[in-house]
Amino acid sequence: MVPMNRPNKDGKPSAEGEEGRSMIKENASQSRTSSTQSETSVSKGLEGVRRAAKENKETRFTALLHHMTVNLLRDSFYALKRRAAPGVDGVTWQDYEAGLEDRLADLHGRVHRGAYRAQPSRRVFIPKSDGRQRPLGVAALEDKIVQHATVTILNQIYEEDFLGFSYGFRPGRSQHNALDALAFALQRKQVNYILDADIKGFFDNLSKSWLLKFVEHRVADRRILRLVQKWLNAGVMEDGKWSNTETGTPQGSVASPLLANIYLHYVLDLWVHVWRQKQARGEVIVVRYADDMVLGFQHQADADRFLEDLRERLEKYGLELHPDKTRRIEFGRYAEQNRKKRGEGKPETFDFLGFSHICGKDRRGKFALKRKTIAKRMRAKLQEIKQELRERMHDPIEQTGKWLQSVIQGYFNYHAVPGNMQRLKVFSGRGKRHWRRALRRRGQTHRPNWARILRLVSRWFPEPKILHPYPDARFAASHPR
Repeated sequence: MVPMNRPNKDGKPSAEGEEGRSMIKENASQSRTSSTQSETSVSKGLEGVRRAAKENKETRFTALLHHMTVNLLRDSFYALKRRAAPGVDGVTWQDYEAGLEDRLADLHGRVHRGAYRAQPSRRVFIPKSDGRQRPLGVAALEDKIVQHATVTILNQIYEEDFLGFSYGFRPGRSQHNALDALAFALQRKQVNYILDADIKGFFDNLSKSWLLKFVEHRVADRRILRLVQKWLNAGVMEDGKWSNTETGTPQGSVASPLLANIYLHYVLDLWVHVWRQKQARGEVIVVRYADDMVLGFQHQADADRFLEDLRERLEKYGLELHPDKTRRIEFGRYAEQNRKKRGEGKPETFDFLGFSHICGKDRRGKFALKRKTIAKRMRAKLQEIKQELRERMHDPIEQTGKWLQSVIQGYFNYHAVPGNMQRLKVFSGRGKRHWRRALRRRGQTHRPNWARILRLVSRWFPEPKILHPYPDARFAASHPR
């Protein structure tokens, strides 16, 4: 253990060195600027942490909790979703806002004197597109506030450590950044094989003991480490019964994304970076978004050898690949002609972040990556809209129209990428059909005529159009060479 009075720059090598730390520079965003004097002082303090983390990759920070001020807790409270479901305490965002300053002062005092206690997460289930249910943990409001503040502090350190191919739940990075990076690499790099890897039950199976060891590589403030331990050991409440979780971190909590990224940074990212430098004979590309990752290989032998090594690597840290969702496929500019020579069909496709990736051709007949909305996801969303329209059958038409406009536009905002126009039109057309049927069924005697229905649909349904630039254009803008 590192004593509390050690300086932040203790110069002691960490276990990361054995994994071969990457020296890639990150393009992570800085913490947001503020207009008030108090918030500015907090920002300057956190910028100091970031500078220290950047200057010395082996620094272990012994004094971090003092950055958790009342101002930071207030910022964290207002960063939370107003309409989020309450945790086991039943306290909503609006409830807590009443008397906020007194509540935050009390919370700040409890955190700093060690009297803060994490509450169990409330277990809820949300349906997945394949019909199964995904377990989520809803934290109590005060736990969300403290977790958000802690993540804000720790992000100053880990945004200097995380590698460039890690995109999930990081400041200034999005799913479309990951999609752009993958599309750019598939077009520009020598990729002939894709490894679509899925870690089985990652959030439920990660080792708590390993996670704490990984955090300790950079954090030596025992108070911060105790906060992380409290969240990991708080357990879950389901149907009024508390249960302890031997492994994992509740998916859905504010701190889970950062903790997951820390775990995978040490288990996967650093190891992959060294593997492709020292073991691979050809080019290797990597794009990871949380526990969802895609790797591209120039040579089949590299892909097969990596897959075996990856299984061994994950097993060491309590994880395993999903046998039904992990596969190696032939993909890239030569896939179609190679398969044609062997008398095989079209190249297989793979899914990543809501899109099916397809080997296609441009107008000149050359290889071009095609991306289309995953069909089963689109059907699931349309079914969700259809069910909601039934429940809104007798709501005011304008109210339903505004809701539909928001839902359809939100769908377009994500899926309107170049080459996906046909799927957007199908989605829009079926959505309009569902609403027309719902409008026709509102009553037996005063049904709106077709002219009015068409006017309503035209008014409230956004027209599908491409909203995102081509991947190489946006990637080149965000990664200037």
